[in-house]
Amino acid sequence: MVSVMDDASGLLKNLSVSLFKEQCHDAFFVEFDFFNMDCVKIAVSKMLGIGIIAGSMLVKVPQILKIMSNKSAEGISISSVCMELFAITASLAYSFISKFPFSAWGEGLFLALQTCAIAALALFYGSGRSKKSPQKETGGSAANALVFVAVYCVMLYVLMSGMTSIEILRGMQASNVPLILLGKSIQAVANYNRQSTGQLSAVTLGLLFVGSLARIFTSIQETGDKVLVVTYMAASTANGVIFAQILYYGRKHVKSE
Repeated sequence: MVSVMDDASGLLKNLSVSLFKEQCHDAFFVEFDFFNMDCVKIAVSKMLGIGIIAGSMLVKVPQILKIMSNKSAEGISISSVCMELFAITASLAYSFISKFPFSAWGEGLFLALQTCAIAALALFYGSGRSKKSPQKETGGSAANALVFVAVYCVMLYVLMSGMTSIEILRGMQASNVPLILLGKSIQAVANYNRQSTGQLSAVTLGLLFVGSLARIFTSIQETGDKVLVVTYMAASTANGVIFAQILYYGRKHVKSE
């Protein structure tokens, strides 16, 4: 019985140390100093990071399901999605090669896979309207979708296997800020021109907005990387604009009905 309790105690200590660092484990569970602000910041950052990663596993699933259920990617800007995918992938690879804690970037892996799926679905179903017949959607192509996924998988391997230098990855990460703003601006302008957000999911954009806001704090706390912090500030601004459009045009559509 004592042995089992010792094993459980050791396991809990190892888990606590891996999450909060040994000095914070001692501060919380040995000295019972729950007002140690440095350790409180670390604990909040870790918990936020874990929550963001957990949420990221499903954050874009509503968007994917909405496209599949309607068999349409109307309103989805493929160029905007591809720019977002590049930004997510650059940040993912840079953080992985830089050996930042998984809690600081883990959601990037799940966001990359889901964003790749959205791009593939947009290519498969088609994401626009025919110029000759505005009421008819332009068709997609299964071949284009498969080629896109294959090319992306190769790119992901090249970036994360060590074949790409950290200097190149740092440059890609730095390019994320204008890329995110440009990609989201394309989507925002398209929404404005249509006076509609089409198949964009309010749940997905709302979660992305909240997640990117939280990442500003966790990036400051866990990595200290200014490029990452500025990137998440740009992402928060861009996601907030499109989320606001979804709320505005959705309310306008309900009133018109």
